[in-house]
Amino acid sequence: MTNLSYWEYQSFLEEADVVVVGGGLVGLTAAIYLRQHRPQARVLVLERAVLPNGASTKNAGFACFGSVSELHAQEQRGGTAALLAVVQARWEGLRRLREMLGDEPLGYRPEGGFELFKPADATLAASSRGLLSYYNELLAPIIGQETVFRNASARIAGLGLGQTEMMLENTAEGSLDTGRLMLALLRRAWAAGVVVLHGCPVQHLEPKAGAVRVHLPGGPTVTAGQVLVATNAFARELVPGLDLVPGRGQVLVTEPLPDLQLPGTFHYDQGYYYFRQVNQRVLLGGGRNLDFDAEQTTAPGLTPLVQQRLEELLHTVIRPGRPRPRIDYRWSGIMAFGPALEPIIRQVSPGLYVAVRCNGMGVALGAGSGWQAAQLMTQ
Repeated sequence: MTNLSYWEYQSFLEEADVVVVGGGLVGLTAAIYLRQHRPQARVLVLERAVLPNGASTKNAGFACFGSVSELHAQEQRGGTAALLAVVQARWEGLRRLREMLGDEPLGYRPEGGFELFKPADATLAASSRGLLSYYNELLAPIIGQETVFRNASARIAGLGLGQTEMMLENTAEGSLDTGRLMLALLRRAWAAGVVVLHGCPVQHLEPKAGAVRVHLPGGPTVTAGQVLVATNAFARELVPGLDLVPGRGQVLVTEPLPDLQLPGTFHYDQGYYYFRQVNQRVLLGGGRNLDFDAEQTTAPGLTPLVQQRLEELLHTVIRPGRPRPRIDYRWSGIMAFGPALEPIIRQVSPGLYVAVRCNGMGVALGAGSGWQAAQLMTQ
C-alpha cells in the first residue's frame, strides 16, 4: 500500500462513516444492517486476507444450536436463563441468515443434527436420553415445535456407523454450503452499497477527536466516525483485554465416495468431533481436546496428532470395514471461546465497538451478532 493513486485514495480509502474490521459472517452482516439503518452512510469493510481468514470460509457448515448433552453442560455452567438466552440468539441468528440470503443460495438442508454416543459414554448417553422430554418442553417456545429432540438410535445400523451405542436427533437443525454462504453475503454487501476490500490488514486503531483512525500497512489511514472490530479470535490484536481465547479446528475432506449416504450433521465424542456429507464426500473435523494448549492458537496449521485421529475416526466410526478413501483436502479454521455463553457485543471506547467470541457457533450466531452490533452503533 505504498503506491496508491489519487483515484484509489478517493474511491476506496477516503474518510468513512463506519469501518468494519473483518470481512467474515459477522462483519458483513453488520455492514449490511448498518446500511439498512443509515442508507447514506459510507460503510467500508476491511478484510486482512484474500478470503476471511478465521472460520467464516473454513467452518463445516453446521446450522446447529446445540445437542442435548451440550445444552445440559451449558445449562449447568451458566444457568437456565443464560442457556435460554443463547439458544434464542442462535435460533434467531439462523433465522436472520436464512431470511437475508434465502435457503437456495445458502444450500440450506433441514436434515437434522445427530449426537452419537460411543460405548464408553454409557452414563452420559443414559442421562442425555432421560433429558429429551425436559429439553423438548424447555425449548418448544423458542423453536416453535413440541418435539425438537428424539431418540434416533434405530438409524445407526442403516447409516453404517461403528462404535456408536446411541444416537439422539435434533430435528430442527440443518446444514448449509459455507462457500455459497460467503459468496452470497459478499454479493449482498456490494449490492447494498458497502465497499469491501480484501488484503487490507489493519495494523492498529487510534482514537482521534470523536473519531477513530484506522492504520493500514505502508502508511495509509482511514478515519471513521465509528469502527467495529469483528475479527473474532483475532480481536485482541486490536483491542487488548477482551475475554476470549482462540481455538483451532482442523478439518479433512475425502475423495468422492459413490456409496455415501449420510444425511444430516453429526457430533461425536461430546461434540469434539463433527462430520457430514458434502456432495459425495465425507467432511470430518475437530480434535481440539487432544491437545488444548497446542490448539489454543490463531496460527493456521495441521498437526499429525489431530489428523491421524480424524482418519482413525473415519475408518472406525464413519466407514468401518470399508476401503480407506483418499483425503483430498485438509485445512484449519480459527474460532474464539470464552467463559460466558453469549458473544461480546459492546462499545469499548468512544467510536469503537466489538462483535466477537461466537464460542464455536459462528454460523448460528453470526447474523444475529451483526444485527445487534448494527443496532448498538445506530443508537
